[in-house]
Amino acid sequence: MKILVVGSGAREHAIVHALAHEADRLGSTPHELHAAPGNPGIAGLAELHVVDQVDGAAVTALATRLGADLVVVGPEAPLVAGVADAVRAAGIPVFGPGAEAARLEGSKAFAKEVMAAASVPTAMAHVCTDVDEVAAAIDGFGAPYVIKDDGLAAGKGVVVTDDRDVALEHARACLDGDGRRVVVEEYLDGPEVSLFCVSDGSTVVPLAPAQDFKRALDGDAGPNTGGMGAYSPLPWVPDGLVEEVVTRVAQPTIDEMARRGTPFVGVLYVGLALTSRGTRVVEFNARFGDPETQSVLSRMVTPLSAVMLAAAQGRLASLPPLAWSDDASVTVVVAAQGYPGAVRSGDPISGVDAAEQVDGVHVLHAGTARSADGVLVASGGRVLSVVARGTDLVEARRRAYEALGRIELAGSQHRTDIAARAAAGEITLAR
Repeated sequence: MKILVVGSGAREHAIVHALAHEADRLGSTPHELHAAPGNPGIAGLAELHVVDQVDGAAVTALATRLGADLVVVGPEAPLVAGVADAVRAAGIPVFGPGAEAARLEGSKAFAKEVMAAASVPTAMAHVCTDVDEVAAAIDGFGAPYVIKDDGLAAGKGVVVTDDRDVALEHARACLDGDGRRVVVEEYLDGPEVSLFCVSDGSTVVPLAPAQDFKRALDGDAGPNTGGMGAYSPLPWVPDGLVEEVVTRVAQPTIDEMARRGTPFVGVLYVGLALTSRGTRVVEFNARFGDPETQSVLSRMVTPLSAVMLAAAQGRLASLPPLAWSDDASVTVVVAAQGYPGAVRSGDPISGVDAAEQVDGVHVLHAGTARSADGVLVASGGRVLSVVARGTDLVEARRRAYEALGRIELAGSQHRTDIAARAAAGEITLAR
């Protein structure tokens, strides 16, 4: 197939990496892969194209010129901007929800409305339009306080804090604009789980669960980030969790979106908390999550292209059950100095090839670029994802950190405890 992947991050590199290695595994004809705009890592696997990824007409024109058999829209901003709608209107199969369906991520208030209509278990919440409403809401719930920007915030719009002043300051910053809203939620106890559910608008097919690490520092300290690492599978999750989430969360949500005339085609990312009162939805996203995608796709045996094309063409129900490797996968993010605040760009990166010499390891690019003289340099907050597979989490962790130790980037930072508690059998569920 000719496949165009829209986006430039490690999530898109993970998708392209999975697509590029299908032929090796299956002995089939390789796909013709294209990416727009892509990144230096993706450039080794796909032809790159310069395009404004939130311009639906431009992406459609590119896909038409290439004769693409499938377009995969990776990031949330193009989805919310309606890029998938434009491509779909041109008659090209596209994996990604239209703008109305992508509001499940584009507006947390809208997501809460849909969850209520579909009887999906989630945190109690108040949608607030001024600081006085926020103050009343957080005083009603008590600490820890959970404040969420209603709109897109690249994974950094949520503050969870015991400090009332910090909570109010974040709300004030989020509300600094016309028509802005924040969502104040009750705090959910218990470990979190990410589950990607692929949908063709009616059928739901779950992928393997993963867990990510949103805080910047070891021990879940520091500010929220877009994600500092992830792992899969989760040996501590209860039997039947995936089936429960599909039955009680994903399928009712997909059915509700179809009922509204805005069918959801693509990946519904379900962020969950396994609380003392049962499974609750923390958030929805309308696309693959980063960095969980890096670990989940590295374990997927079923060809990703077949799943995405079936979703785009409305025939997921005809697919056989998905197949998964028994291996564990651990992803550790290398971030630039200052992340998630103001970051330093332009520092050279070395050791990526050496890192990939470690058994079971591949390195995915996110915030990278080529300098004028061709040197690989940092160009964003999250720079690289080191992905390692092993027979279990202990081996996958060892390989990931061995590989990471071979990468040099001045001032870079990473967490040293990704999957550590799970590997040690220390995660327990709230009772």
